[in-house]
Amino acid sequence: MSDPLVSATGIGYSVDGAVLLGGIDITVARGELVGVLGPNGAGKSTLIRVLAGDLLPTTGTVVISGLEVARATPGELALLRSVYGYPTPVDVPFTGRAIVEMGRYPHRLREDNTAEIDRTMVSDAMDRTATTRFANRAFATLSSGERARILLARMLAQDAEIILMDEPTANLDVGHGEHILSEARRLADDGRAVLSVFHDLNEAARYADRMLLLDRGGLRIEGRPREVLSGDTLSEVYGQALRVVDHPFLDCPLVLVGG
Repeated sequence: MSDPLVSATGIGYSVDGAVLLGGIDITVARGELVGVLGPNGAGKSTLIRVLAGDLLPTTGTVVISGLEVARATPGELALLRSVYGYPTPVDVPFTGRAIVEMGRYPHRLREDNTAEIDRTMVSDAMDRTATTRFANRAFATLSSGERARILLARMLAQDAEIILMDEPTANLDVGHGEHILSEARRLADDGRAVLSVFHDLNEAARYADRMLLLDRGGLRIEGRPREVLSGDTLSEVYGQALRVVDHPFLDCPLVLVGG
């Protein structure tokens, strides 16, 4: 593995005595997509927020692109990492293009950035996500799938080398979900470091290079999909009888409900 763009050592997060994360070590290298799995309440979203710098860990250290997150300004972090999947207000008075343009806001700190670069990046991101036709539409009038693609375009326009995604396909149909995960895979293949929370185990099996399985705030197991996706382990962690077989036509495991 190359030098990691994301390195978290011994990170923990507690609130009022409740341990939401406990002593987790994580690395994400350039060019890989790491999936985070676990049942509800396992700490997946908390992990994303700690890695992003939106929450400061109670213990441990997070370093992204060589910068310690706890010592970084919001502007510095916005140039290094983008976050996709946080709840976004729907009734905002902005057009689709205005939402995408927000992704370029951090670049105002860069002396080499220009308005022309901003325009090109925004247009390219909207072309890539097939959202150009929504440029002048009010964000609130778009469907959930269309809003998801606008937010994906904003993330692309931000042009960060670290991508953090929190259940990016939640509430999306198969087509929109596949589009977003394919884009995440493409970003990793282009040399970004991508870490994504997955609700669907089979989506994770198809797209992730490595997996982290969280259980009650701790890291239960990490490794390649075939190492992590064990029927016995998953059944214990999720409290549901699960069976893992070879996918009939893809080179990945397939998780089935039932013993």
